[in-house]
This record gives sequence, C-alpha cells and structure tokens, in this order.
Amino acid sequence: MRPTILTTRPLVLSSKLNAKADALPATEVKQIELSPPLKWAGGKRWLLPRLTALWQRHAHRRLVEPFIGGAAVALGLRPNIALLNDSNAHLINFYRWLQRGLIAELPMANDQELFYAHRARFNEIISNGKADSAEAASLFYYLNRTCFNGLCRFNSKGGFNVPFGRYKTINYTTDFTQYAAVLAHWTFTTGDFSKLEISADDF
Repeated sequence: MRPTILTTRPLVLSSKLNAKADALPATEVKQIELSPPLKWAGGKRWLLPRLTALWQRHAHRRLVEPFIGGAAVALGLRPNIALLNDSNAHLINFYRWLQRGLIAELPMANDQELFYAHRARFNEIISNGKADSAEAASLFYYLNRTCFNGLCRFNSKGGFNVPFGRYKTINYTTDFTQYAAVLAHWTFTTGDFSKLEISADDF
C-alpha cells in the first residue's frame, strides 16, 4: 500500500495560522522550543545527542523518518523539510492538525469518568468515519496523555481500548498553535514504511 497523505477539512482559523507560520523567518522558527506533545512507548529522544552530531552536516537535506512515533527526533533536529510516516493513522491525523494550529476545545482532566466518556466518544467518531477530524485529534491527544502508560492499542473492531492511567498529575495542552510554524513544511504520511518514496539526497 502506497503511503497516503491524510486530508482534513481546514479549520476556519487554519489559513491565518499557516500564513503566519510561512511569514516567520527560518531563524525565528528555529528558536521556538517545543517538546513532543505525546507520550510514546519506545521513544527515540535518548538518541538525539548522537543523531544531532550526524545531522549538523546534513541539515540542508530532507529528513525522512519512517516511524515518527512521538516526534522526538523531528522536533529535536528541526529540519526545514521532512517526510514523516507512521502506520498509525490516528497519530498522523494528530500531527496534521498540529500543522493547522490545533486548539483542543474539550474538557481535559485526570478523571476516570471523563476519560471513559472521551474514549467512548473517540471510538464513536472512528465508527462514524470521522477519524480525520479536529475533534478526533484532540481526543487522541487527551487519551494518550491520560491512559495507562501512554499506550496506543486498538481492539479487533478498531476501537481504542487502553484503560485509565495512574498518574497523580497531568499537564495538558489545549493550544497547539506554536507547533504550526515548526511543522509548516513537513509532510506527514501513513502507510507501509517500505513504500516511502525517498531520494538519494534524503537523510
């Protein structure tokens, strides 16, 4: 299966945000400090010191990452252009909405009752064919931050089934507009990593 770029209906404010992102000088974009917004099992943040040393001589190239996961590498290296892939379509939908300056308009709290209500709503959206919506992206973020160990698991029917987590406190983000400038020229795809179209000049 060839990787496909997810398409979503633009937010009313997304055109303004993207215009603002394009208007920022590259040096100013580089100065924006951002942490990976998600918890992700098997994160590659610990590899950044080694990768950064290798990347410095190749920063003019396109970064290609076949398994973006929590995006620690991309956000750490900050390429000007990138091709970032993952087989998890819900994860890629979240990043596509970050590009648009996602503002999550739903209540977020480290509360078991709210968690299961949001999980049920997320699964309802999936079953209704609206998994590429801004609401789905916001719910995916909330579930990821609140569920057990930040796991991402789905049952045979495609429903998210990770239980409530055991965190004492959780710091949530609802305004992701700062990510828009950094992710502006990155391409997000979902599909088989072996089908990615890469060139000899890619990193």
